[in-house]
Amino acid sequence: MGGIGIEVQLCKECIEWAKEERRTFLRQSLEARLIALYFDTGMFSEALTLGSTLLKELKKLDDKNLLVEVQLLESKTYHALSNLPKARAALTSARTTANAIYCPPKLQAALDLQSGILHAADERDFKTAYSYFYEAFEGYDSVESLKALTALKYMLLSKIMLNSPEDVQQIISGKLALKYAGKEIEAMKSVAQASHKRSLADFQEAVKNYKVELEDDVIVRAHLGTLYDTMLEHNLCRIVEPYSRVQVDYISQSIKLPTQQVEKKLSQMILDKKFHGILDQGEGVLIVFEETPVDKTYETALETIH
Repeated sequence: MGGIGIEVQLCKECIEWAKEERRTFLRQSLEARLIALYFDTGMFSEALTLGSTLLKELKKLDDKNLLVEVQLLESKTYHALSNLPKARAALTSARTTANAIYCPPKLQAALDLQSGILHAADERDFKTAYSYFYEAFEGYDSVESLKALTALKYMLLSKIMLNSPEDVQQIISGKLALKYAGKEIEAMKSVAQASHKRSLADFQEAVKNYKVELEDDVIVRAHLGTLYDTMLEHNLCRIVEPYSRVQVDYISQSIKLPTQQVEKKLSQMILDKKFHGILDQGEGVLIVFEETPVDKTYETALETIH
């Protein structure tokens, strides 16, 4: 972080020099670089403020490549702030601008990567996201960019989230993917295996063994949190299913998780109507009700009258 702080300061000094020398194009390029540095250091409001001013200026000029870069940075910043409508709008602008020019492969790959990220985040549309990640992977790979590995990781993540973990091995054995073998890919492989076996213990083991690879990437971390939740719910439903009354201690032993965590999750599932029941905390018991079919007589009668 210290290194990036120095970079920010240096970039600001260079911008001042470019202003004094009236080097407009150089200043704009440096300002775009500063926005990227702001984004990398989590200074999102600074990134948006400078981006907004620079975008107004660039739209009047003919430097469409720089305009695409700044619009893309704006989309990434809004996504980091969880403002998905604005992130989508900025990306649409970037793509529209890019369509009117020759877009270098690396920039096109960056647009595809961001499209995939937004599809996965917004509509949980991992099928479309996978297609974009694949395009990004091929684009980055063609210019030998290290970002190809990120795109490949997100391709594997999409397959896991699509409940097709068996496809992961097939992808990483492919000719293009082989040269990216390493800890990042091993991490995704172990998550895929845990998902395939529906094993929470294996999932937690994978996250423990590959903490850096899985937890440091905000995109992977967010979706794996969702995956863990889904797996936990499926496992709890499977344990509870045969019973009408079951000890919470027994459930937590079966699933190998602390009783307090299991109680909290069961309460949430009851509130979300994942199953019908109540928690008797005094007795430490979950009482499960049979689902009663909804009587539609009243609705049918109303429809008949109308």
